[in-house]
Amino acid sequence: MTAPGAPAAYRVWALPGIPEVREGDDLVKLIVEAATADGLADGDVVVVTSKIVSKAEGRTVAATDREASIDAETVRVVARRGPARIVETRHGFVMAAAGVDASNTPAGTVLLLPKDPDASAAGIRDGVREALGVRVGVVVTDTFGRPWREGQTDVAIGASGVRVLEDLRGGTDSHGNPLGVTVTAVGDELAAAGELVKGKADGRPVAVVRGLGHHVAVGGPGGGPAQDPADNASARTLVRDAALDMFRLGTSEAVREAVTGRRTVREFTEEPVDGAAVRRAVAAAVTAPAPHHTTPWRFVLLESAESRTRLLDAMRDAWIADLRVDGKSEESIVKRVRRGDVLRNAPYLAVPCLVTDGSHVYPDARRAAAEREMFVVANGAGIQNFLVALAGEQLGSAWISSTMFCREAVREVLELPEGWDPMGSVAIGHAAQPPKARPVRDADAFVVER
Repeated sequence: MTAPGAPAAYRVWALPGIPEVREGDDLVKLIVEAATADGLADGDVVVVTSKIVSKAEGRTVAATDREASIDAETVRVVARRGPARIVETRHGFVMAAAGVDASNTPAGTVLLLPKDPDASAAGIRDGVREALGVRVGVVVTDTFGRPWREGQTDVAIGASGVRVLEDLRGGTDSHGNPLGVTVTAVGDELAAAGELVKGKADGRPVAVVRGLGHHVAVGGPGGGPAQDPADNASARTLVRDAALDMFRLGTSEAVREAVTGRRTVREFTEEPVDGAAVRRAVAAAVTAPAPHHTTPWRFVLLESAESRTRLLDAMRDAWIADLRVDGKSEESIVKRVRRGDVLRNAPYLAVPCLVTDGSHVYPDARRAAAEREMFVVANGAGIQNFLVALAGEQLGSAWISSTMFCREAVREVLELPEGWDPMGSVAIGHAAQPPKARPVRDADAFVVER
């Protein structure tokens, strides 16, 4: 979608003659001297490869072990396959190897990303303004791979004086259709345009884009206040907020987060539960291991308030009868029954059931008991899958064992076959409170080596 009022053409070229950059070199001087032939004008965008910024800023470090440098620049490992790592850097970028580069640098050294690429861009912009009296935008770039797409492209990791995002939401397309989600990553598009002419190994680390001055601030650093505050957005604006990132977690992270991030939720909001999300969780549940190629899982989903009330009333009556047989006082009975409120207050219930179709028959009690235990373990694995998948759907849940104490009543009210054994109830909904921190458990305390 082309932005309204966008020019029909622009020009991009690489600046020739920039020598090998070393620590302490004046990048502004090098850029200004290289731009003599065509000059620089108001509204130009200067696209600078981060490598020469890093070299000028002394980010070349001695490193016999590149991995150690990657570790030092990493705050989170997102994914790993063999020696290759996708990580989050301290800048917030998610990229391969934290941007640590062992190419185009002397043997025994590696090149780190600039400490503050936005500040680096602002310094270059101020320097060009002071040297030539022109107001340019500056984009500092690095090369990123991309999920779901082959190949790499340059993106903006630093910017100054450039509107790095153009928000077209609220407008309409050429057919009058409203634009609801269109936000263009202008900073990355400028970075990619510059990369097409710069070249990786041809000594052309800087490009100029002319004709897109509507994306460049007319003021800002070195030139007074900008007319539009968005013009001065930094490249950090392009880093999606973690809370809004649907794909933030890497493969191993996603599994760990789903398992360790799951909590028992006992208080729910009134927000309704998407039944399709619960069914997706059931689909995950039935991938659990099971004996003899059987399928020992069944899930009864109670989506209506009437069905939930009917079940919980029957369970309550059964509990009360049992507690009276046990000789509990009426006051004690009230307190115990109240523990079932988590089920009554949930907007959605599921009753997982065990079926033992396909189990083997043994003449002795020992093997018969072991056979049933295999099915119980498999059913429990399915329930755990179910709870973890619900967490992945951003739904809170609580597994409550209560149906196991009144199976006959549950079968009757839910009209279940005799061979279905209810294995607790799962309260499902949107958590009313953020989860509490879980005490750290030392895995070694649960391990015995032989």
